[in-house]
Amino acid sequence: MPEEAQESRPRVSPQPIEDELHRSYIDYAMSVIVGRALPDVRDGLKPVQRRILYAMNELGMSSGSQYKKAARVVGETLGKLHPHGDLAIYDALARMVQPFSLRYPLIDGQGNWGSTEDEPAAMRYTECRLAKTAEAMLEDLEKDTVDWMDNFDGTLKEPLVLPSKFPNLLVNGSSGIAVGMATNIPPHNLGEIVDALIVLIDNPQAELIDLYNPETGPIRGPDFPTGGILYGADGVADAYRTGRGLIRIRAKAKFEEAGHDRARIVITEIPYMVSKSSLVESIALLVKSKKIEGVTDLRDESDRDGMRIVLELKRDAVEDVVLNQLYHHTQMETTFGVINLALLDGQPRVLPLKDSMQAFIDHRVIIVRRRTEFDLRKARERLHIVEGLITAVDHLDDVIRLIRRARDADEAQAGLMNRYLLSENQAKAILAMTLRQLTGLEIEKLRQEKTDLNHKIENLESILASRGRVLDILKSEFREIKEKFGDDRRTTVELQAYDMQIEDLIPEEDNVVTITNTGYIKRLPVSATGNNVEAERGSRAWTPKRKTTSSISSWPQPTTSFSSSRRKGRCSSERPSSCPPRGDMHGGSPWSTCWSASIRMRKLRR
Repeated sequence: MPEEAQESRPRVSPQPIEDELHRSYIDYAMSVIVGRALPDVRDGLKPVQRRILYAMNELGMSSGSQYKKAARVVGETLGKLHPHGDLAIYDALARMVQPFSLRYPLIDGQGNWGSTEDEPAAMRYTECRLAKTAEAMLEDLEKDTVDWMDNFDGTLKEPLVLPSKFPNLLVNGSSGIAVGMATNIPPHNLGEIVDALIVLIDNPQAELIDLYNPETGPIRGPDFPTGGILYGADGVADAYRTGRGLIRIRAKAKFEEAGHDRARIVITEIPYMVSKSSLVESIALLVKSKKIEGVTDLRDESDRDGMRIVLELKRDAVEDVVLNQLYHHTQMETTFGVINLALLDGQPRVLPLKDSMQAFIDHRVIIVRRRTEFDLRKARERLHIVEGLITAVDHLDDVIRLIRRARDADEAQAGLMNRYLLSENQAKAILAMTLRQLTGLEIEKLRQEKTDLNHKIENLESILASRGRVLDILKSEFREIKEKFGDDRRTTVELQAYDMQIEDLIPEEDNVVTITNTGYIKRLPVSATGNNVEAERGSRAWTPKRKTTSSISSWPQPTTSFSSSRRKGRCSSERPSSCPPRGDMHGGSPWSTCWSASIRMRKLRR
């Protein structure tokens, strides 16, 4: 008995813990990479996004239907397809609604779905339905165009990928963090991407220069939903060439006259994924700490018509200098790190622009061929039925007599099959005919339908026999998508970008610089010394607390170098801006302090 119990126990084989940890972690990492965090290059969707759209499609939430509670969509997705928590699903759903998150939103929302500074309301308050763009991604799903897999409990089927009539990965971009890797793909203008796809279809050997040109296109660079300025083209070219690069984005600002010889800076667009409230708060703190000077008032006048952040300037403030300080110290200029990482054939790969576009074209070729095969199969099945109905109509009296003599439907079906060499489906269709279909007009419609089906089958067979026909269909569908959803660029492109120097942050004004034999230095604006500068030179320009000897003074601008002698006969070239400005009665600053500041400025310029 003990021996039998011991034999029934499951066998346990000892394993080194290092091997088990390694294997388990690899399994976990691949599960996160493939099943959670990274988009598929074909439809540009992560699994949770794909499942949300599919669940909404199954619920009949088309763009023309009434809105339904977001909680219902979350529950449907959670219970049937994505058992990973309601908050994760709702966050993904909200992002697909927000026009400031996606360039072309996939879900049409009603209610408070958040803004660039606020979170969306709870799912019990918001409502949604599919947008027309999502319907274009789901189109032909019912025609066996994609492969399917079991859901998490094996009771339902879900699509592995959506047909997607436009390249969502490039158009809407994506971001996600997996295990040991991350993706960050910028959005693009749909019309530009479509034009580039057509160029690539016509010329598969096209180079990057044929697809991307910041001046003439077809692709001019990323196009962010929040607009802004794409500052410089070098990083974009690197990202398109290698799949990785750094893109600089600036807020869009303009100058306005405020009256009384004053000006104001108005910010109308901010960089992608920057919180407006955080930006306004950071500007206020910098103004309060005197790191940004010349601002007297800061207001957020944004409304439903657009963004408007207003900075009122002092009368003597230089607008360009203040704006440069804002770009330098705040998120009005950010860097978007491009990592074009997506799943290709189930494996994570960093893809250049051309490879991403070619992968989508290959996907659409498969979709069109499978859709054509489905339509051809259905057309042949229908033709088979129509031919049987026409046979019955041609022998109508005999068919009616045969049916009337039969004891039941099975005997009538067998009689039809044996006498007229019909298939089971044809015999069932004949028995299902109504008296209305025996009129002359309906009989003529059957013959016309047979002719149309023959033409349709011939056309579908020619499509399957020619890759050129398939590519022509792709180009036609791409043009339709562009006409339906295309719009103008939102992000402005500035080709030339330069690294901001410390001098760009300093207003230009004339200064008097005085150095004493005791090692003190002082900078005083000319405007503070009076009109007669010559009289001020070396005398009233500085009245030190103790008896010293002053060297000659000059009045270069803060960004103009001047030479001064130091101990042991050394001569150095410095900028007046390295020394802080002082008042008339201030005793000045030690030369060593200014020298250290100058060194720090040089490092910053590098």
